[in-house]
Amino acid sequence: MDDRLDPVLRAVATTRTNLSDLSKIGLIRESLDQRRRAAVDGIDATGVAIGEETAAGEWGPVRVRIYRGAPAPAPTVIYCHAGAFVLGNLDTDQRQCIELARRGRCAVVSLDYRLAPEHQYPAALDDAVAVLNWVSADAQALGVDASRLAVAGSSAGGALAACLAQRAADGVAPPVVFQMLHQPVLDDRVTGSKTEFAATPAFDGPAAELMWRHYLGSTAPSAESVAARRGQLSGLPTTFITCSDIDPLRDEALDYARRLLRAGIATELHVFAGTCHGFDSLLPDWEVTEQLFALQGRALQRAFYATARPS
Repeated sequence: MDDRLDPVLRAVATTRTNLSDLSKIGLIRESLDQRRRAAVDGIDATGVAIGEETAAGEWGPVRVRIYRGAPAPAPTVIYCHAGAFVLGNLDTDQRQCIELARRGRCAVVSLDYRLAPEHQYPAALDDAVAVLNWVSADAQALGVDASRLAVAGSSAGGALAACLAQRAADGVAPPVVFQMLHQPVLDDRVTGSKTEFAATPAFDGPAAELMWRHYLGSTAPSAESVAARRGQLSGLPTTFITCSDIDPLRDEALDYARRLLRAGIATELHVFAGTCHGFDSLLPDWEVTEQLFALQGRALQRAFYATARPS
């Protein structure tokens, strides 16, 4: 595996996410949260105003962090952070949200959804739906253009974003014009890459299986909870998917992209060679991560401004 991983990543991708012992989940969360919190202050946020709000949800308030990279009313991304459904908070993907807001010339609303296993499906998805509803309903007060809403997410956040897009397509959530999925969690079933990458750095096949178990609990997987189990993909918005080649989640990203294309959905797919899951968080200033951020920013600008209304 080391031979396939870029030498730059070999030096930093030295541990893997271990989700096998739930008694230690608190310690794992605390360690990750401390690292991400320490990194937040050192991030260059030039051109982006950052503030926090609370969205009203059916199941309780949801904390959000809003990154403003464009004047109001701004096109806006509802963003769901990474963390295998069990880890993470508003600090987890701070760098990614700043880059999206600045490069995409938009606002990004990142949500602090409830985590498993304490809060199993549909808690996290309910929180994401609540935030999308809130942004759409209070668009004027928030300085948001409700006609240009998108969803995005990384890893487990990609699962939530994909399900949000599906609900929007079904008309049970506000419409979205674009979905951006990075290294997304999309399928609970066995895939070739989950089997092949049973001991990869950062994240591996066994961890992928366990995260679904923690998230779904006793709920049987279905088209409502697992994006790839949906049979019909027509009606979904334009899609941008990125993934790593040395990642147990790779094949589900490739398959979902192919299915979207066959359904007639404009879909762009990028596979980053020599990278593992979470490379953009491990090395946010690496040249390959810069390529990712640049591609994402341009994709957002195309989605939001190619058919912008005349002023």
